[in-house]
Amino acid sequence: MGIFFSSRSCDRFSILSRRIYFKHSATHGDWLLDELDEETEGTHVTMVIDLDTGRRLNEVWKEGSAPNYRGFTRTTIPVVVAQYGDENLISRSQAKRVLTRVEKFKEVMFDFSGVEMIGQAFADEIFRVFASEHPDVRLIPVLANPEVQAMIDLALQAREPTAVAGKD
Repeated sequence: MGIFFSSRSCDRFSILSRRIYFKHSATHGDWLLDELDEETEGTHVTMVIDLDTGRRLNEVWKEGSAPNYRGFTRTTIPVVVAQYGDENLISRSQAKRVLTRVEKFKEVMFDFSGVEMIGQAFADEIFRVFASEHPDVRLIPVLANPEVQAMIDLALQAREPTAVAGKD
């Protein structure tokens, strides 16, 4: 929660720890690069707030809070960060990695931008298995290309017709 609000309160935010680099930019979104050539010692955090920023903390708070709920209840997961190198997201274990702590939220947007394809097991684990086990968590897939959306749709169709995640 601290990293979420801190990163979104800044115009530019980054963390470098060992070989993992997380960066958030108000204009470019989130990304993770875990293929740095050299390992660094310690953890380096950079936070930049432009003097003329129009961002307000109450807007940042609203971004992380679902309507009608108090507290930190909404998040966006950039699915591309679950990929290591050129690997495709095909397995249930990869989906479980993406789902870490998702049950703590009321609304979760899965941002599929930059993801070329996912496997049936990956989609099924998130949008059928997890969704069925956690009906109080609203799962919303966004920015999926047609191939990725087709796999998500297969998983959604396999669920009971009364509980379809991400479809309103």
